[in-house]
Amino acid sequence: MEYKIVGHEPERFFHFFEDISAIPRGSGNEKGISDFLVAFARERGLEVYQDEVYNVIIKKPASAGAEGKAPVMLQGHIDMVCDKLAGVEHDFERDGIDIVVEDGVIRANGTTLGADNGVAVAFMMTLLDDDMLEHPALECVFTTDEETGLVGAETLDKSQISARTMINLDSEEEGVATVSCAGGVVARLVRPVEREHAAGSTLTIEISGLLGGHSGSDIHLERGNANLLMARIVCRLLAKTSGRLVSIDGGTKDNAITRENTAVLLYPDSDAARDAAVIVEAVAADIAQELEEFDPKFSCASTVADGVEADVLSDADARAVIGAIRLAPNGVMRRNVAADGAVEVSSNLGVLVTEDDRVWMLLSPRSSITSLQEDVKDRIQVLADTFGFDAAFENEYPGWSYAPHSAIRDVFCESYRELFGTELRIESIHAGLECGLFAEALPGLDAIAVGPSLYDVHTPDEHAPIDSIERFYQLLVDVLKRLAA
Repeated sequence: MEYKIVGHEPERFFHFFEDISAIPRGSGNEKGISDFLVAFARERGLEVYQDEVYNVIIKKPASAGAEGKAPVMLQGHIDMVCDKLAGVEHDFERDGIDIVVEDGVIRANGTTLGADNGVAVAFMMTLLDDDMLEHPALECVFTTDEETGLVGAETLDKSQISARTMINLDSEEEGVATVSCAGGVVARLVRPVEREHAAGSTLTIEISGLLGGHSGSDIHLERGNANLLMARIVCRLLAKTSGRLVSIDGGTKDNAITRENTAVLLYPDSDAARDAAVIVEAVAADIAQELEEFDPKFSCASTVADGVEADVLSDADARAVIGAIRLAPNGVMRRNVAADGAVEVSSNLGVLVTEDDRVWMLLSPRSSITSLQEDVKDRIQVLADTFGFDAAFENEYPGWSYAPHSAIRDVFCESYRELFGTELRIESIHAGLECGLFAEALPGLDAIAVGPSLYDVHTPDEHAPIDSIERFYQLLVDVLKRLAA
């Protein structure tokens, strides 16, 4: 393989990152990368475990002199969020990521990069491959289906793990250690709809240009959600015009803030459709002004096509669907005013799909407080009941509570201070991490989540600075050396 990332250390890390980037590994499609890791372990004579959902555990004995030290678990997930820019031809089931290296930054050509959490996979492979390092016994845990609700980590047989010290490698800001996180769940709302055949002129509305982002770590940035914005426009059209809704579709992942949405309405004639387009333009202008500071590239375009036949939703179904979207809990719902306004409760309407006989949506509510999470679920159930949807709650996972005393946290703080001359920042995050599932199953687990800086994850703008990766690996190696001493 001819590598694109050259001239940087550790060289093996960047080679491994490119190796795994060549393997399609979207959530639910992890067999290829899982088998690759099993082969990697066997080639090096390392103990390896693979389960039926393709989680992998690779164990490496301690380096000479550290045999008596407690083992350490390193952990990351092997799946990635698959998203691409409109018009980009890329089949995530078959195609590897087309990596681009430019100005010291790694990104992908029009798609998500998969550095979340491919860097963790490459870091662990690098540690397992290097026999010159000083370290305790290592238990490297590669989990599946994290992006759809921590499914692999929940399924994994935790009895395979003996370590009670855990280093999670799914954090995205250099110089920051995460020590607690929110729990979450996926809410699936489905409503049957009836259609009527009609003819006339269609008005197609397309929202694009939004920044999107991770529905946990970026939810506080007040970025626009294309699903909510489109529902606002369509709601106005249903109230002010004779338009009939044909479809409204946006988003691909419940945990990504929706960047694009397309809606189609049918009008009796071209004049009515063009009059509606004027209303769309006015509402879009208001939205653009509202989002100017948070999402400056918001764009809304409309086109009219004459002489069209289409199956439109009944008026009752259309109003119920749009009403539910308009009132769906979305964005920050509660902050902790005693902790610098940190987000405690949020929700994201990430996916909206119109099919021939039903409309369904996925919401991703999160909270670090169990009772408040239950309250949001109750609100979503009321929303569903009110507008004729069936609600199901899937892939629920627990939060991870802050530990007042943590030996691994102390080691990281000391190492970071001595290596870089500054203090490691300690924080809690609103996104979900697998640490909660492991802490729940392994009594006494001492965990921390760390990583290099990654930007715009879950979007096609995702990118990773090479120098941050190099510094983080230096920190990781130093921490393991301290644990082996």
